[in-house]
Amino acid sequence: MDTLSRRCVWVNGPVIVGAGPSGLAVAAGLKEQGVPFIILERADCIASLWQNRTYDRLKLHLPKQFCQLPNFPFPDHYPEYPSKKQFVEYLETYTRHYHINPHFNESVESAKYDDTWRMWRVKTEAVEYICQWLVVATGENAEPVLPEIDGLKDFAGEVVHAQDYKSGEKFKGKKVLVVGCGNSGMELSLDLCNHDAKPAMVVRSAVHVLPREIYGKSTFQVAMFLLKWLPMWLVDKILLFLAWTILGNMEKFGLQRPKIGPLELKNYGRTPVLDIGALEKIRSKEIQVVGGVKRFWCGAVELTDGERLEIDAVVLSTGYKSNVPYWLQESEFFGKNGFPKTPFPNGWKGNAGLYAAGFTRRGLSGLSADAVKISQDIAKVWKDDLKQKKQKVPTHRRCISTF
Repeated sequence: MDTLSRRCVWVNGPVIVGAGPSGLAVAAGLKEQGVPFIILERADCIASLWQNRTYDRLKLHLPKQFCQLPNFPFPDHYPEYPSKKQFVEYLETYTRHYHINPHFNESVESAKYDDTWRMWRVKTEAVEYICQWLVVATGENAEPVLPEIDGLKDFAGEVVHAQDYKSGEKFKGKKVLVVGCGNSGMELSLDLCNHDAKPAMVVRSAVHVLPREIYGKSTFQVAMFLLKWLPMWLVDKILLFLAWTILGNMEKFGLQRPKIGPLELKNYGRTPVLDIGALEKIRSKEIQVVGGVKRFWCGAVELTDGERLEIDAVVLSTGYKSNVPYWLQESEFFGKNGFPKTPFPNGWKGNAGLYAAGFTRRGLSGLSADAVKISQDIAKVWKDDLKQKKQKVPTHRRCISTF
C-alpha cells in the first residue's frame, strides 16, 4: 500500500504486537496502572497459536500454578494440568477481566524507530501508529519451521506440520513418519498410537526425556526446589539419577542422552521432553524409533543408515521460529534468529523504548516475569511524563501523515 493512503494514529502509550499470553500479560499490567495502549493481533482471536495451531489432546506440560499469568490464578476446579480448551477459556476470562480489546486482523508489516521524531513508527496495511514504546510480543513460536529434505515435495502421501495436526483419527491404520522427537513429536506419536496408526519417530540427535512427575511431585517443581539450595550442575545430576530410577535405561530404545544436563541445555534453547506415556509405547515397539532422514521417495523414506521404510504420511514436528526479523527493522537488541541477544533474565528491555515479551525460552512462567517488568517500567516513565504536563493528553489522537 502507498504510505500516503495510510491513516496516522498517535498512541499515548505503547503499541503491543501480539495478543498471545505475553501480549495479554503486558496489557493487563498496564491496565492495572492506568497506562493506555494499543494491542495489535494479526489473527481474528487471542492466543491464535493455542486456538488454531495446536493438537486436540494438548495439555499444559507443567502444573497450573507455574503457568498462570500475573495476579490471576487458575480456577480451583481446573485439574493440575489444564487442557488446551481450559487454557483458552482461562485466557478469554483474563482478557475480559482486564477489559483488553485487541485490534484483530491487523498484521504489522514493519516497525522502525524514527531518530528524528524519537518515536516508533509501526505500520499495518491501513494504519501507521506512532508511539514512544514498542512491545514485541509475537513470541517464540510465530511461524512453523519447514525443513528442506530431499524428495519431500515429491512424496505421494499427506505431509502436515504439527501446527495443522489435530488428531490421529484420520491416520488410523496408516504408517506415519513423525519427524522430530521433542515434546510435540513424542505426544503426536503417542496420539497416533492411540488412534491405531503405526508411527515411526525420527530421532536425529540426543534428547533428554524426564518423567513428568517424580514420586508424585512435578519434575519442574522438584527442580525449582533443588535450585534454591544446589548448583545447576548438581541438580541436573540428581534429576538424571531420579529419571533413571523411574524410566530405566532408554539408550537401548534408541534415545541417547546429551552430555549436557537438561537444565543447562535449556539455556541453549533445547527443552527436555516430559514423558506422558510415549516411552511405554516405545518399549512395546508400538512407536518405532528411527534415525535421520536421507531422502523421501514416492511412498517411502530412506534413512541415513540405509534402511528404507514404506510410509503413508509424514508429520513434521520440527518446531517453530520467531518472525521478528521479517517486520522489525532493528538489529541491536534482537538477533538474526528473532530472539533478544541478551539472555534471560535480562532480555526484556532494549533501547529507545523497545521491549520483548515472551522470548525467555522458559514458558509461561518466564513470560509472566518479563511482562511484570515491562509494564512496571513503562508505567513509571509514563507517570513521570504525565506529571510534567499541565493536562492529560488524549489516549489516541489522529494525525495527518506527511510521509
